[in-house]
Amino acid sequence: MTDTLHTPPPTAAAHHARPFTRNPQRWEKERARALRTGHVRDHTCSAACEPVLVHERTWWGWLAWTVPGDGSLPEIPHQIGVLTPAATRTQRLALRWLTRRPARRIAVDTLPGSLRFATAAVAVISLLVGLFATRHGVPVDVTVPAMLLAPLLAEHLPDLLDAWAREHVRTVEGDGACRYLQRLAALHSYLVQAAAGSDRYELGRSAEVGQNLLWDAAGLVQTRDTRSASDGLIARERLMLQLADQVDQILKRTAEDGTAGANQASTPARPAGPYPPGARHTTHPARRVARNQPLQKGTLPMPQSEPGQAVRSLDVYFLFAHEPCYPAAAQEINTTVVAAASLLHPCVRQPDGARIHDRLVRGRRPGEIVPLSTLTHELDGGARWPEVGDWEAVTEDLLHLIRDRACDALSLGLPDIARALVCAGPRSEVRAVDPTTGRHRAYAPADRIEVLVEVGKHLAWAEAGSPLWPGDGLLSPLNSVDGS
Repeated sequence: MTDTLHTPPPTAAAHHARPFTRNPQRWEKERARALRTGHVRDHTCSAACEPVLVHERTWWGWLAWTVPGDGSLPEIPHQIGVLTPAATRTQRLALRWLTRRPARRIAVDTLPGSLRFATAAVAVISLLVGLFATRHGVPVDVTVPAMLLAPLLAEHLPDLLDAWAREHVRTVEGDGACRYLQRLAALHSYLVQAAAGSDRYELGRSAEVGQNLLWDAAGLVQTRDTRSASDGLIARERLMLQLADQVDQILKRTAEDGTAGANQASTPARPAGPYPPGARHTTHPARRVARNQPLQKGTLPMPQSEPGQAVRSLDVYFLFAHEPCYPAAAQEINTTVVAAASLLHPCVRQPDGARIHDRLVRGRRPGEIVPLSTLTHELDGGARWPEVGDWEAVTEDLLHLIRDRACDALSLGLPDIARALVCAGPRSEVRAVDPTTGRHRAYAPADRIEVLVEVGKHLAWAEAGSPLWPGDGLLSPLNSVDGS
């Protein structure tokens, strides 16, 4: 299967090519301040130099630029920080804390090192307040500890806050790492800008996936050099390019149709299901594009665009292996992922499908992919399957739905070991023998988790452009329990 790298949209390439691309006046202001108050980078700089950094804060993190002494614009950031995905308000405050202006310090001849200017100011203020309190009858054993504690807090508390804030941010330095992450950040900023100008779910989901890809890439280059991590970095850049290309296509179609604008609210593309009869307008199933792209070693699924709106898929997904099929030449499909709500389809054996759905969504985390083998493990190794339903008939009906394009699916061609791991229970061990050397290798539950994480990445990419559609006319879940 051919994997094409798309050319990023021109607007995406323009992001972060230079500092403050959308606000040049801000750069001139920061540059003037740096020339007055700090050391700028020039030919006299050595490795020990600490030039002043200008932080450009973004929604996803920050870029820290040096200020060249010759008045030119820097081309590569000195440092890039990436905020954790789905950051809370407190974690975003941590980002602002880390990008604050550096503290002014005072060198003391009689002491090693230096003191913060704030520490000296707090010491003077606490001394004056302590003397005033003592004169007005406050005991000395109260005022003296307070006078000593205040400067200590002013000196060391910022360092403690820095350590806490860094737990939520991954920072990258070095020309090679920053150059790569700068390209990825430019693409992600394009996704964020597109999502901010519209309330279409596809655009918002693209920005969420882009943040996860940027976070993963920062983790790779933070712990390894770009050469040893090149495979993982290339894979993430491909996904980011595909997201940017897909978003560009969505924006072009939206502009042509005149259905949305930068300041115009549109109807959400994925309202929650299930739907009562006649409440939902959808593309006819025969016109939908089935997701039959295999996940093979060293390959990534190609982007597919769908013009119709899609139903919001449930937050839990059902993964099951099956006999290999070959929808296209040399493309083996042996494992499939569907939205949990597809088990409620009237063409699936009922009430077996509804009972399996109830077991599937019970107590799961949002976005969790639950293999059939996990349910088997939870049902006492399969002994209690007769109480729930005929899983073989249900999975066979799901395959018929997918072939008839009556629901969406992410179809995968997993390698043998990966497929064996997802077919094994969550606590099982898979042993493989190399026929050439006779060596045994054991694959632990951690390897199974790694396979599911990889599948989750492809599912996240697939849902960025068009969510998995569970089908029409879904039955009500048991006990009104829905995975959405």
